Amino acid sequence: MAIAPLRRPPAHRAPRPAKRAPRTTRTLLSPAQLRGPAGRIGYWTVFLTVFVVFTLVFLFPLYWAVTGAMKGSAELVRTPPTLFPDRWHLDTYLAAWSVMDLGRYFWNTIVVVGGAWLFQLAVAVPAAYALSKLRPVLGRAILGMMLGTLMLPAAALLVPTYLTVVEVPLLGINLINSPWAIWLPLGANAFNVYLLKRFFDQIPDALLDAARIDGAGPLTVMVRIVLPLSRPILAVVSIFAIVAAWKDFIWPLLVFPDPARQTLSVALARIEQEMPTNMLIAGLVLAALPVILVFLVFQRSILSGISEGGLRG
Repeated sequence: MAIAPLRRPPAHRAPRPAKRAPRTTRTLLSPAQLRGPAGRIGYWTVFLTVFVVFTLVFLFPLYWAVTGAMKGSAELVRTPPTLFPDRWHLDTYLAAWSVMDLGRYFWNTIVVVGGAWLFQLAVAVPAAYALSKLRPVLGRAILGMMLGTLMLPAAALLVPTYLTVVEVPLLGINLINSPWAIWLPLGANAFNVYLLKRFFDQIPDALLDAARIDGAGPLTVMVRIVLPLSRPILAVVSIFAIVAAWKDFIWPLLVFPDPARQTLSVALARIEQEMPTNMLIAGLVLAALPVILVFLVFQRSILSGISEGGLRG
């Protein structure tokens, strides 16, 4: 009698997990409705309307200033105002440059902005590198106190900072009417230190350890390894420093009482009562033009540098 081979019991199979439904963003209209003809028409109508409205809101003041400088004085104060000049006075910009002596004030502003940019990088880069990679004792406490200064309103710091530059502690030097009165206070910027530190935190420590094994010191590591890898955030910090120093008004007004040393923003406010309105508007447009060009050229670097330095990690 043949004996049937024993059959092994079937192995127990774990139940397959149920497939999760893809997450969808809840909107007023479902994807099916948006794919339909009526949904597409409505979507593009709303999108173009919002785009045009926001474009006009931001660009119309700039257009009004540029064309207002080309109008005559009588046309500029006409009621209702004209959208386009009756006669295009293009020579108003040349007259504003020569009559208002904008060349001198442009040079003063360039000197102030260039020095402020260099001082901010010279202070913020080593400070952020030390807090990020050297990790000194009480580094977190120091960073917390630096960020705490951002909570103070700028107006609350005007008087103590002014008293400091009038008579520098230990040196007894008066920095009034000197660009050092702007360079030194702008050197310590907690926001720039924070941005740079966040970016430096993303650089692998193994890369720096390999450089140290090869005999590189902390300064060499920072100059030859960290800074070349940090070009995006350095560009962002540079743009912020340049724009902030270019458009600053209150502090240059306090430390530059001499008209020959004033920056553009202070000089234009001082002579506004002596100039025709169209010429003053032309001077304001010329003063704002460099900042607008810097933003248009480096806007991609601003967005990429902030996202890499502040949102990642």
